Formats: sequence, C-alpha cells, structure tokens
Amino acid sequence: MRILVVEDEPGISNFLKQGLEEEAFAVDLADNGKSGLELALSGSYDLLLLDWMLPGISGIELTRQFRKQFSDTPIIFLTAKDTVDETIFGLQSGANDYIKKPFHFEELLERIRVQLRAKKGAKEKFTLGPIVLDTERHIVLKNEQEIQLTQKEFALLEYLMRNKNKVCRRTRIIESVWDIHFDYNTGVIDVFINSLRKKLDLQKDEDYIQTIRGVGYIAKER
Repeated sequence: MRILVVEDEPGISNFLKQGLEEEAFAVDLADNGKSGLELALSGSYDLLLLDWMLPGISGIELTRQFRKQFSDTPIIFLTAKDTVDETIFGLQSGANDYIKKPFHFEELLERIRVQLRAKKGAKEKFTLGPIVLDTERHIVLKNEQEIQLTQKEFALLEYLMRNKNKVCRRTRIIESVWDIHFDYNTGVIDVFINSLRKKLDLQKDEDYIQTIRGVGYIAKER
C-alpha cells in the first residue's frame, strides 16, 4: 500500500517515512502543498497524510482540489489545530480523519489501518477468468484450487487485477510493486510475469495476462 506524506517539517516527515516503511508501506514525501498536490493527482496513492499548514497551498486547499478527481482515497490531517470548529472545517473540506500534533505513532498507524480497511472493504476479491485473488485471506485460487505464490508474485498479480482491462506500464509496475523510483532495469518484471504464468498454468487460450510490447502488461478477459 502506498502513502503520500505532505509535511514541511523534515523531522516529522522523515520520522513518518521510516516508521511507515518499517510497517511495509511504500512512502513518498512532499514538503509543500503544490508538489504534494501534483503527486497526489497522479492517482498512485492509497492514502494521504497532510499537514494542515503548508507552504504554497494549504492542506485544506490541497484536499479540495484532490477531491475533485478522487472521491474515495482516505485523507488524514496532521494538525496542531484542535477546536471543534476547526475540526469540522477540516472534515467538511474532504478529510476522513485528523490527528493532533504531537501524536503517538501507534495511534496514527491504527487510524491509517482503519481508513484502509474501510476503503478496501467494499472489494476484497478480484477475478480474472477462473482466477480469484482474495486480498483479505491473501490467497489465489484457480478453478477453486489454491495457487502458492511468493509475496512479490502475489503483489504483482494483485496490481494487475486491480487494474484489469487497463494497460499497466512497466515504470508504473516497478514503482508500485517494487517501490523503485529511479532508472532501473525493468526486466525483473518479465521474470515474475513468466513465473506467474507457469504457476497459474495459463494455457495458450488463457491469455489473461497479455504483453503490450514496449509498454507493459494488461490483465484482460476475453
């Protein structure tokens, strides 16, 4: 799961990045509202953590702009503001929750988990022909037979199935599944795709994972 932290205090943002990555989240940082909004609008994130007071544009304005395109991505405010009116104002702008500074990391982590459970609760299973991926039970079935996948194979298949019928570019796959944001040989994706095809025992007439030459892959039903 990928989280965007928009916070202009380096001590707080680095603390959050380290703590969240230790909990297996992928974390990107922005230190001002403008760059934070640009990253948020890429649509790559499962949750946003926003400081209320930011250089450039405020967390409130960032939220309002973001909500014009993304209605269901959870947003949690990090704020020193704590009056009832300010809290209501923040929630009305589009935030899902807020936590007052200073905060305990364990409390923030649980608030994040609550929001992510609520977001994905509507759809825990993804299907691709006879293939079923159950994110809650963390299993993959084909024709009701469980397929044993490694953690990275599962993550790759989940990414493709979540984006079924959409072309998944190689750079986006390497960023989302491997959390690599620099020039990198994406040939590793081909190795894992081949492994998935073998483990799923995909026959010639079961081209559910198709190669888009020079671009990436697409999970698609006939």
